[in-house]
Amino acid sequence: MYTDYRIVTQVERKKKKFSGVLRACMIILAVLFILMGIVFSRGFMLPGFLMALLYFVYDVFGQRGYEYTLENGTLSIDVIYGKRYRKNRHELNLQELEVLAPNWHDAVAKYRIKGGTVRLPKFDYTSYDDDIPYYTMIITENKKKIKLLLDLTDEMMQNIKRMYPDRVFFA
Repeated sequence: MYTDYRIVTQVERKKKKFSGVLRACMIILAVLFILMGIVFSRGFMLPGFLMALLYFVYDVFGQRGYEYTLENGTLSIDVIYGKRYRKNRHELNLQELEVLAPNWHDAVAKYRIKGGTVRLPKFDYTSYDDDIPYYTMIITENKKKIKLLLDLTDEMMQNIKRMYPDRVFFA
């Protein structure tokens, strides 16, 4: 059919409202505990170092981004933690695609949380940005049907629509 193409899209997840305040609190508490450990008692050092360790763990796992790669009929989804660590979550063969449509479309109505009749494991790989429309993909992976929420670009949607015109719906 259509071969020798590769489309890569980066999606950055929107930060939560109070994540900056939480980071500042962790840093202040870590410094405060370490200073109290130096001045008063070494017993305060362990909580200070643990708070600093917690800050670095939160820094890595608190920032999430996604990379969608559409290549020769395969959609690959990677999760990028803290802009440093990458983990491949899904390798999806698009021949197993059941439906791909905007989240409000009638084609995916039976898979909605409220009002739907079919419950599937859901994976959310969207940016949480209200201005970016997201799509619901129902596909079989490892002989199990799953529901994916994705921020796909028009170029990716057009390519998938060309391959499977009866399974892809636009806004």
